[in-house]
Amino acid sequence: MQPDDDFNPPAGVPETLAPGLRRVLAPNPSPMTWLGTNTYLVGAGKDVAVIDPGPEDPAHMAAILGALTRGQRISHILVTHAHLDHSPLARPLSQETGAPTLAYGNAWAGRSAVMTQLAKAGLSEGGEGVDINFAPDQALPDGARVAGDGWQLEALWTPGHFGNHMSFAWGDAVFTGDLVMGWASSLISPPDGDLTDFMASCRMLRARGARVFHPGHGAPVTHPKERLDWLIAHREARTDAILAALADGPADATALARRIYTDTPAALMPAAARNVFAHLIDLEGKHQVRAISGRASHAQFERLH
Repeated sequence: MQPDDDFNPPAGVPETLAPGLRRVLAPNPSPMTWLGTNTYLVGAGKDVAVIDPGPEDPAHMAAILGALTRGQRISHILVTHAHLDHSPLARPLSQETGAPTLAYGNAWAGRSAVMTQLAKAGLSEGGEGVDINFAPDQALPDGARVAGDGWQLEALWTPGHFGNHMSFAWGDAVFTGDLVMGWASSLISPPDGDLTDFMASCRMLRARGARVFHPGHGAPVTHPKERLDWLIAHREARTDAILAALADGPADATALARRIYTDTPAALMPAAARNVFAHLIDLEGKHQVRAISGRASHAQFERLH
């Protein structure tokens, strides 16, 4: 997928996307964030919820506060997940406004058993930038509802990109963080990312149905079902390609990434290798491959059948 060339909002300037919904783009463009992190303000009345305050940047905090109209206050700060481009501003914004921070849990919450084992064995995150100090004032269970003046959000635990990843449903719209975006597929990097969980989260959102997704980066996804179908098929195709490559003999994630991600720039190959490793762990759980010398990112994997 390619970025939408029509999506080019100015950083720091609030834009109204729908009645009661504004977006403020953070000034943190990068290959992983595209133009920057989308911070959302939900509510047209006195109470306003902020979703994904973004990186710790005084200018961005000033832009968020400046987006409030007369008489409005920030009543809740919700965080989709604990990556450095989404969560660090939550604490300073909370201290400034008195609003509590809400999320599924801290940076380690929501990890599957296999990812917990990988982390205990020494596998570290792959450089995506985990906000290890993040901890919400209030942990939200799956299905929890948060309400303010004229709005209500339903918290949906959607692990896959990150263990503590939550999406937030607002009527027939869903704020999907980094789980579903239109400009790129989600990075899945163990032990924080889990492909098995990712596929389950995508299928849950597909079954739920929505009119529009508002992602953590990029333009609104106006055809959610079609986008989810593409993401699921994309991952299934990657799995098929990995199994086909392993038919020629054992290989590690890096070697497989070089064979499969033929159009990926060299600078992004480590991330591609992490994605492949996520597929290998998923396939191992399905008893289709086996790690020859211990389950590690550099391990050789062989196909079982």
